Amino acid sequence: MMTSPATTENHGARPDHRERVTQRLEEFRPFRLHGVPFPVMVLSRAAGLLAPGLLRRRLNGVPASALGSMAKSKFEFAEQHNFTKPNDDRALQLMNRCAQTVMQELKDIIVAYGQSDEYSFVFHKKSNWFKRRASKFMTHVASQFASSYVYCWKDYFSEQPLLYPPGFDGRVILYPSDQNLKDYLSWRQADCHINNLYNTAFWALVQKGGLPTAQAQERLQGTVSAVKNEILFTEFNINYNDEPLMYRKGTVLVWQKVQEVTTKLVKWSQTAEESEVEVTRTRRKVMPLHCDVIGEPFWEEHPDILADDN
Repeated sequence: MMTSPATTENHGARPDHRERVTQRLEEFRPFRLHGVPFPVMVLSRAAGLLAPGLLRRRLNGVPASALGSMAKSKFEFAEQHNFTKPNDDRALQLMNRCAQTVMQELKDIIVAYGQSDEYSFVFHKKSNWFKRRASKFMTHVASQFASSYVYCWKDYFSEQPLLYPPGFDGRVILYPSDQNLKDYLSWRQADCHINNLYNTAFWALVQKGGLPTAQAQERLQGTVSAVKNEILFTEFNINYNDEPLMYRKGTVLVWQKVQEVTTKLVKWSQTAEESEVEVTRTRRKVMPLHCDVIGEPFWEEHPDILADDN
C-alpha cells in the first residue's frame, strides 16, 4: 500500500517517483505459488466466457484458489445441445480429448482426472512453469481447453451443430503433500460414483418408469447407495456394476511409454531403389485409464507420478 505524504519521515514531503512505482508494482504483482507443491488446475464446463477476477495476493504456504465466473448453466448447455441422459458418451469423450490436448501442450502436468463436466490437472511439484504464477496456470489451461472443445466438437457431434461458443470456469488449488493430493483425487472419484449412481437411478425412473422429475427426486431423496442399486436391479433389471467404467470411475490421464511402429522409405545406395523399412520408436503419450485411484494399487503401478525427478 502507498504511504500517504503526511506519514512520511520527512514530514509532508512526497515519496519519490521510483518508490511510488515500486510500491504499486508490489501491490498488484500477480501472486505466485510459493513453497507448496502440486498446483492443481480445476476446470468445469459453463456456457459463458471465463472472467477471472483480479489476482493480487501471494500464496505463501497456504492452499488457496483463483476463481472464475460462469455466465450460463452447464445444464442449459447440455439441454440445448441434446446431450443423452444420464451420460452422453460423445460429451465425455470430447472432454477427454480436450484434456489430452492440454497435457500434450503443457508437459509439466503429471496426471489429470475428469468426470462429468469437470477436469483436474495436476502440475509437477517442482514445476517452474511461468514462474509459478497462478494467473498463468488458470488462464492458459482454460483457454487451451476451451479452444480444443470448439475445435474438436465436430469430431464427436457430427449431427449436432455447436450453437454458441462455450466457456470454462477455472480455479487453482494447492496441496502441500502427496497424501493431500491422493485425498483430493479420491474425493473427486467418490463424487463421480455418488453422482452417477443417483443420475442413473433418477433417469431410469423418469425414462423407463414414467415418473415426472419431481416424483423421481422425491423417490430418491434421502436414499443410500444400496437402495438405489436395488431400485435399478429389481425395477429395471440394471446391474449398476455393469455400467461402463468411464461413467462409474471417471477418466485418469497419465503419461505412458508406448511403442510406435512407422514405415520409412530408405535408399541404401545411390543406385538402389527405395525400399520400405519398419522403424520402432518409444514415445511418451497421454493415455486414458478408467480405474480406481482411491486405493494404493494405482499409485504403486504409477510411481513416476509422485517422483521428484518426473
